[in-house]
Amino acid sequence: MNTPTILVTKHDAETGKGFAIVQFNRPDVLNALNMQLMEELVKALESLDKDDQVKAIIITGNEKAFAAGADIKEMAEASAVQMLIRDQFARWDRIRKIKKPLIAAVSGFALGGGCELSMTCDMIIASETAKFGQPEINIGVMPGAGGTQRLTRAVGKAKAMEMVLTGNMISAEDALRWGLVNKVVPPEYYLEEAKSLAREIASKPPVAVRLAKESIMKAFDTTIEAGLEYERKNFYLLFASEDQKEGMKAFVEKRKPEWKGR
Repeated sequence: MNTPTILVTKHDAETGKGFAIVQFNRPDVLNALNMQLMEELVKALESLDKDDQVKAIIITGNEKAFAAGADIKEMAEASAVQMLIRDQFARWDRIRKIKKPLIAAVSGFALGGGCELSMTCDMIIASETAKFGQPEINIGVMPGAGGTQRLTRAVGKAKAMEMVLTGNMISAEDALRWGLVNKVVPPEYYLEEAKSLAREIASKPPVAVRLAKESIMKAFDTTIEAGLEYERKNFYLLFASEDQKEGMKAFVEKRKPEWKGR
């Protein structure tokens, strides 16, 4: 039997503020993202997305590496037609459709596909040891899982050009200063910090969290006019939820709300 390439654990389900951790399990190759890992990852995320006990999802590796890139051995001899037919990036499109908040907890190397995967998440908590980079240029290719697009949106054209065209890594502090990550903490705390963020999000009304995430993502896909219209419709839609009635009633009554997720 093949060793699972990811490990999934669920936390705090009994409190109603549950979250899950999906951990890469290929430490011998710095969690390189081969096709088996990506398929297992996508299936796990889609399953957790349907789990009512899970309100947020953390994706992580280990202290040495989040993920040091794609598994080059799987691609080195492939032709353009073989890569087209393989359509490996279809899995990345499925990750983008996950409705629940995704938090990347990054320590060590997040390079190539690892950097792209961290950027596919909604938030990134980084260890002081984290190194981000798109080194594909050094092996004759370029980012193909969204690196040129998400990196440019996160850090701007000039910095993205520098990272992609030189292949150089940046530190966690640079990533924070450039707006790529949310927070940088000592290595012993990066996963705990991600858990704390997941618990806080899990304490919020689930329907509102889902529609808020959708609205923010829309800002990358459309014009400001269309994005504002989308936001407004989602805002109005929340007035059909029980959580909206409970939240506003609790505010008026000066008590903590009890979310139902509907």
